[in-house]
Amino acid sequence: MTSALASHAWHKKFFIDGAWVDPISHVRGDVIDPATNEPIAEIAYGNAADVDRAVQAARRAFPSFSRTTPQERRALLERIVAVYDQHAEDFAQLMTLEMGTPITFSRESQVAAGREHFVEMIRVLEHFPFEITRGVTKIVREAVGVCGLITPWNWPINQVVCKVAPALAAGCTIVLKPSEVSPLDALLFAEVLSKAGVPKGVFNLVNGDGVSVGEAMSRHPHIDMMSFTGSTRAGIQVAKTAADTVKRVHQELGGKSPNIILADADLKLAVTRGVNNCYVNNGQSCDAPTRMFVPAHLHDEAAHYAKAAAEAFVVGSPSDPKTTLGPVAYAAQYNRIQGLIARGIAEGATLVTGGLGLPQGINRGCFVRPTVFANVKHEMAVSREEIFGPVLAILPYSDLEQAVVEANDTVYGLAAYIQGKDMKVVRDIATRLRAGSIYINEPAGDLTVPFGGFKQSGNGREYGEWGLEAFVELKGMLNWGED
Repeated sequence: MTSALASHAWHKKFFIDGAWVDPISHVRGDVIDPATNEPIAEIAYGNAADVDRAVQAARRAFPSFSRTTPQERRALLERIVAVYDQHAEDFAQLMTLEMGTPITFSRESQVAAGREHFVEMIRVLEHFPFEITRGVTKIVREAVGVCGLITPWNWPINQVVCKVAPALAAGCTIVLKPSEVSPLDALLFAEVLSKAGVPKGVFNLVNGDGVSVGEAMSRHPHIDMMSFTGSTRAGIQVAKTAADTVKRVHQELGGKSPNIILADADLKLAVTRGVNNCYVNNGQSCDAPTRMFVPAHLHDEAAHYAKAAAEAFVVGSPSDPKTTLGPVAYAAQYNRIQGLIARGIAEGATLVTGGLGLPQGINRGCFVRPTVFANVKHEMAVSREEIFGPVLAILPYSDLEQAVVEANDTVYGLAAYIQGKDMKVVRDIATRLRAGSIYINEPAGDLTVPFGGFKQSGNGREYGEWGLEAFVELKGMLNWGED
């Protein structure tokens, strides 16, 4: 079925007002398989007129959908999950094809995360306080309105669902622009919502790039909120464009997360964990621990363990279940990573393993060698810039104060990691790190915890009840009276 989905008629249409419609724009763009650099599909790129048509549909649907009960919206989410489950393998295959995630990871992490966001939102709707009465005053949480959602290519279905699920739960209507790099799973997602009975106009999808579609959404006077996940640069542009209409802007942006390993940690285990987390999703996670801080006297030993962990990754076709590291998502990103690896070498960091060019035995595609730099100085580019690929920087520190200061000395603040046995010291460091999520000693994932960043990593939070809060407005009704 996936081969048919990769060339489906949906690709050249948009989902607006409950139907697949022909675009007004005549612009088209290729979707590229990063494992081969060959086109696998052609999609339509929208323009401002296409966006306006979607916004008007969402606007018409809002009065009735926003007045549905939480129980009705919960039942809708349950229907969506049932249809989503029927297409789980299709989602996995599409993401592997369009962005190169290893198929096992697509199934066990990418698709599973999308499902879990729906399940969590169903749970949240059981208890979320949409109405609070204080004496004769009633305080209500109401849907914010028509919401423009712009999602990234690296965790495509996860980021679509972690916005769509709370928006629907709140009673909002939606215009979605998925990334043009990985749009195929979002097109399937639109069909899932249609089959699940989402009312017409409640969910709309327009494909395109940031200049033609994203800017039109951010500027549109009838979009009440923009929720954006992507680069800090693009997030700034969304905020600037949205400012003229004073709409709410919610952003989850870049990261350059530190991983502080204490002297009492099991060094081999801690370093191996750090490398694995850095390379997860082909190194394309905004909260990846890409800066590994280790005690100076353990630096060389840590580099040895990092080399072994990096070289244990199996680089190859993302469709092969044995592959653990596939290609990065597209050619421009591959070239950017190559440039940053070259800067690391030029600036004097020690190349422990990996480096420039394609991995051995691979002659095409956007595959990056799993790379480790050691003896990295805080001011080097590989320590400062978000690389977004399988590249780890190891920084030696003389004392914990230096580690904390350098960990915080970044424009980003999405996540931070700490590994050590003395929990009093670990907890003290955790309170001092300026990041939205602190991961202590490799915890299990938890999609009920608020996700988002400090500083230029964004504003607002996603996931669970925190994500739902982002899509509601507060209204106080004084002298409402008693029942």
